[in-house]
Amino acid sequence: MVRSILKSFSVSCLILLCTVMVQTAILSNISMLPALPDLALICVLYFSLHNGRLLGEATGFVSGLFLDFLSASPFGLNCLFRTIIGFLGGLFHKTLNTEGILIPALLGFLATLLKAAMLWLISVMYPSGIMAYNPVSWMFLFELVLNSVLTPLMFKFLKLFSNLVLVKPEKMI
Repeated sequence: MVRSILKSFSVSCLILLCTVMVQTAILSNISMLPALPDLALICVLYFSLHNGRLLGEATGFVSGLFLDFLSASPFGLNCLFRTIIGFLGGLFHKTLNTEGILIPALLGFLATLLKAAMLWLISVMYPSGIMAYNPVSWMFLFELVLNSVLTPLMFKFLKLFSNLVLVKPEKMI
């Protein structure tokens, strides 16, 4: 039981590291994009929806650590809101059908809105240290649409690794 959870967590962290590297090293250098898709957020959403709150929180925290190390954001900022999103996604563990297109797209849309709302709230508390999204800017709307469109595609891609990243229901704590 513990080996299955540890294996799932380790493979999930490896996938998150790869997505964060793609996001920060490759996609950030494409000057035509007004905003970057948040691939790590989509992966955390997938892991939390399929493995529950514990692994959702853990993968959210790890993806935040990876992003904090590789970006100029204040240390711990990404960890905070990604852990919360991982927990909230885990609340819907195995209750939503993520096989289609509409539900994953809606989940990607809501997760991006939640991320923007949490960044705004933190920027209100720390106005000089955190830069929040402008909810009516093209940059935010582009990221919102991009995450919504890419979520079903990422869910299909991550399903290829389901034997490695999903904990079997009979082995859950």
